[in-house]
Amino acid sequence: MSEPKKLKLGIPKGSLQDATLKLFEKSGWKIRLHSRNYFPDIDDEEISCSMCRAQEMSVYVEQGVLDVGLTGKDWILENNSDVVVVSDLVYSKVSNRPARWVLAVAGDSPYTKPEDLAGKKIATELVQFTKNYFAERNIPVEVAFSWGATEAKVVEGLCDAIVEVTETGTTIRAHGLKIIKDLLLTNTRLIANKKAWEDPFKRAKIEKMNLLLQGALKAERMVGLKMNMPKAKMDQAGKLLPSLTSPTVSNLSDPAWLSVEIVVEECVVRDLIPELKALGAEGIIEYPLNKVI
Repeated sequence: MSEPKKLKLGIPKGSLQDATLKLFEKSGWKIRLHSRNYFPDIDDEEISCSMCRAQEMSVYVEQGVLDVGLTGKDWILENNSDVVVVSDLVYSKVSNRPARWVLAVAGDSPYTKPEDLAGKKIATELVQFTKNYFAERNIPVEVAFSWGATEAKVVEGLCDAIVEVTETGTTIRAHGLKIIKDLLLTNTRLIANKKAWEDPFKRAKIEKMNLLLQGALKAERMVGLKMNMPKAKMDQAGKLLPSLTSPTVSNLSDPAWLSVEIVVEECVVRDLIPELKALGAEGIIEYPLNKVI
């Protein structure tokens, strides 16, 4: 009897790990880690899980060690990996927005643009990308690999500039550095091995996974609102209500009232609820969402 088919999924270990596990749980998959074990349990008999660093993920997916995985656009470019980019999943360890690889120098440095660094030394973890960036602009620089604490290397005089990833710029500024150029905007991507993408079973599984992951991400910035609205005020309320399509409106036992339900961006709720209340809405309930598809 042949073994049942399985999709080999790679989960990024490190800074993206917790955010990824949380996203999968919202999407419908519970992944349980084991101490000192790189093969977590997942509550899906058709998937096997492995943990690996985001920096290596695209290599393993390209080689077929993994069928599908999550890693950054930056590491796909760094490794020059030939993989299928299934979708962009814009989330990170801090926020749901893309991160930036930036060129930074000491706060009191005279350097203000990449050209000023000709003949200088740059430290980074993103070595190949950085070399390509400066080579394409004919700016001769020395690029050295940094194992970590990259921001401190400028302060210690070990290099003239760094190329480092940031979401807010807070850590870079805290080390007394200034950003002189944004080099790359990056975000998490769902990638697949080319042969796996051609396999009907694996492709269907990957597409289903992508649908649910995207739905969970979309839900993170949205909420549901439910309320009772005076029927006489519904036309006015309708002009206030941003919705994915249109509000769901139901009749109540009292013909003068309607039940109204909508899905909206969470950021508008603080302004929307007082306006709805002013129109006479009652029993306004705000509730979180797991997925919006």
